[in-house]
Amino acid sequence: MRAARRAVIRRLTLEAYQVEGKIVQGILHRAPEDGRWMVGDTSLDEWLAQNEGQDITAILIPTESDRQMETKVCRTCGREYSNTSCPYCREVRLRLRGR
Repeated sequence: MRAARRAVIRRLTLEAYQVEGKIVQGILHRAPEDGRWMVGDTSLDEWLAQNEGQDITAILIPTESDRQMETKVCRTCGREYSNTSCPYCREVRLRLRGR
């Protein structure tokens, strides 16, 4: 299920790019010299300071987790899926919209 989890995270990342969101990916750690929170080489403290006073939504999702993704049943087609929406119905909607 880790591959499915990563696929959902990638889709969320693409959607964040479309609304000009800031994406940082890497290992969350504290900088040894001053204890700042870092993701890879990006300081979260600096990013948060740059956006101080703005209305933001921060989504922090661990890429790997032992928690199983919930399986749902689509109310339209009745198929089981574990993504954010039914991939079968999504594909049909996109095809009908000409995409």
